[in-house]
Amino acid sequence: MVTRRDVASIVGLGAVGALTASALASPAVAQAADPNESTFARIRRTKKMRIGAVGGGAPYYMKDLATGQWKGFYIDIAKALADDMEAELEITETTWGNSVLDLQSNKIDIFFGLNPTPKRALVVDFSVPVFNNAFGILCKKDFKPKTWAELNSPDIKIAVDQGSSHDQVVSRLTPKAQISRLKTADDATAALQTGRVDAQCLITMLSLTVLKKNPSLGQFVLPTPVFATTSNAGFRRENDKTWRDYVNTWIDFNKGLGFIRNAILTNMELVGVTEADIPPGVSL
Repeated sequence: MVTRRDVASIVGLGAVGALTASALASPAVAQAADPNESTFARIRRTKKMRIGAVGGGAPYYMKDLATGQWKGFYIDIAKALADDMEAELEITETTWGNSVLDLQSNKIDIFFGLNPTPKRALVVDFSVPVFNNAFGILCKKDFKPKTWAELNSPDIKIAVDQGSSHDQVVSRLTPKAQISRLKTADDATAALQTGRVDAQCLITMLSLTVLKKNPSLGQFVLPTPVFATTSNAGFRRENDKTWRDYVNTWIDFNKGLGFIRNAILTNMELVGVTEADIPPGVSL
């Protein structure tokens, strides 16, 4: 099997070819920053690549509270991207709901794990998909709806993390339900665990991890019609698209190598989730 180490000299920074040649050759990259400096140029100049990470986002992101060290498949993927950019990885803790704001305010250069929505697309740019996903529901044990229509009732209480794609989905698909918008996804899970709500909307990959950690929480349901989505990287919107285009090339190349799939499966296994647990509608 060809590894990333074997092909590092192949892809390097030449993956974007002529696209980045002018940016790499420009004297401005090596000089002090200016207000119009692009993200790609700043990363090349400072040798630092800034990402956001979600503390309770296993297997995407996992933070060891004792050591402060980060793990997760998007950490591994971001580290590999930083290596190919010849940059040091800097990690800023954020939430799913605040990640777009962090991109807009230029606190981070990229955030992996954004589901593209029309509302988000008004203010940030997206990469090509990293993998396919679908929106699911964590339900209390005695509640197992089969459709989104069954969830769309004034008698149903659903928890979400405010400002997230989960929030946008239930607002659109279940407007009649009682929606509790909480600060984080962990807070929404706690609301389900304590019986304050009937269900929590959570992306499938996160749902499976939560249930592996706490099987007594309830059950996972993939309501029909299946609301498929993708997991992408997000970028601050800027006129110079070199950074976005480079990352797109990098993602496609590393998906072809099998590196991204292996990173996801390896980190899923760390939290007890196997490929066999993944329902139809989600593919790596």
